[in-house]
Amino acid sequence: MKVYHLYSGGKDSSLGAWILAKLGYDVELVTVSFGLLDNWKYARETAERLGFRHRVVYLPEEILERASEMAIRDGHPNNAIQFIHERALETLASMPEVERVSDGTRRDDRVPYLDLPKARSLEDRFGVAYIRPLLGLGYKTIRELTEKLFVVEIKESEELEKADYEVELRHLLREKGIDPLEIFPKRHYQSRVLGWRKEIRAQG
Repeated sequence: MKVYHLYSGGKDSSLGAWILAKLGYDVELVTVSFGLLDNWKYARETAERLGFRHRVVYLPEEILERASEMAIRDGHPNNAIQFIHERALETLASMPEVERVSDGTRRDDRVPYLDLPKARSLEDRFGVAYIRPLLGLGYKTIRELTEKLFVVEIKESEELEKADYEVELRHLLREKGIDPLEIFPKRHYQSRVLGWRKEIRAQG
């Protein structure tokens, strides 16, 4: 049973991939890019260190352009990130070989997050199963598990080498002459998984 799992290289999507593998799925990690930057390489590095196959799927730049317009209009990134995430899932689900899609969204997420009607719609429209292995887990549980499994780097979003949607969104905003910190939180920390902890790697 193969599942294509949206992957940024962060602790949530890495934990989701680990859970899927433990459940017996054949996991392929998928990072979305708009082709403006090569920051997808950070997700690939982490995927290789964790022992997962990885691919990059390119979305049309028009999606990022529309997301940037949303962020500028709203004065915050929430709707823009949600929009990109939904398009990423739809793109993945529309690929002929894909029967199962997954992501690292968790119980306490507000953005990105598909509510039940949207999750059912994704499955119905594309004939796929949409799997969310972290959906029942809260922040405390996820922190405990990721601290046990992974070596994790945590930095402010502007400084962290990462492969999530917002990197190219921030880049496009800068190209438009807009400081991303006028839209994104000024002090916001994110994570990147660097590899397995030694004791976990030793267990195979």
